Amino acid sequence: MDFRSLQTFIQVAELNSFTRAGEKLGYSQPTVSLQIKQLESELGVQLFDRIGHTVSLTEGGREALAYAQRICHISEEMIQGASKQYEPNGVIRIAMADSLCTPLIIKEFAAFRELYPKVSLHVTTAGTDEMFRLLDHNEVDIVCTLDSHIYNTTYIISNEEKIGMHFICSADNPLVGKSGLTMEDLMEYPFFLTEKGMSYRRLLDENLARDNRELQPVLEIGSADLICKLVSENMALSFLPDYVTEAAVKEGKIVRLQVKDFHAEVWKQVLHHRDKWVSAQMQALLNHLSQIVLGGRG
Repeated sequence: MDFRSLQTFIQVAELNSFTRAGEKLGYSQPTVSLQIKQLESELGVQLFDRIGHTVSLTEGGREALAYAQRICHISEEMIQGASKQYEPNGVIRIAMADSLCTPLIIKEFAAFRELYPKVSLHVTTAGTDEMFRLLDHNEVDIVCTLDSHIYNTTYIISNEEKIGMHFICSADNPLVGKSGLTMEDLMEYPFFLTEKGMSYRRLLDENLARDNRELQPVLEIGSADLICKLVSENMALSFLPDYVTEAAVKEGKIVRLQVKDFHAEVWKQVLHHRDKWVSAQMQALLNHLSQIVLGGRG
């Protein structure tokens, strides 16, 4: 069995395209087709359904893919074990919620670069639906969501953590110290929020809609850090993850409000597609992201 045919098989499965796999590997489309046909002949199973201009794995192909990925993984381990000079290298594409960029990438990038100097990151910020569209089309390798808990056997969760979320206000706001706060109390004030439809903003809107409520923010912007700074200046209220507001709370600039008639459960999850071959560089990033605990409180 030709090892190159296995690598081609993995790429076709990930990209759902003979042409795109050939472009990535430097092969012509006929060469890719020939390699797949030879592999199908050797295994005695059809690996792909070919309908029109699209290809998708058959059940037999999905089973064969798991073996092919294991073989390639073992080959990579052998190279690593035999060569003391081996270092993970290449580009890893990751999609994530905007507010996760600072704690997961910016603050930790120097440490990651020190461990893996030959690995480059390409970061895309997007809403949850767009992240999974990118993942399903193999346009990113990893997604890091900040949303409701995702249960889907199509994806493998390498790390997850429940994140604390609170409504916040300035330490000078009249709401500070009041007990028994309700959403009605908060809705009398202006709000700064992240963009509509984005991760925890969507959860906030959905939760309020169940009670026929709706917030009309006076400012919508993607930067959670900027929102936190503006709230600390007593310009509005907001709803943000605890890891964003932690420093301002410790400095006494921000106060987290306890609202008795509101509850939303938010999770940080690091996921990749189950059909994705996890290379050494991708595993390095998954391990790195899994070690970063945001310390959310419910």
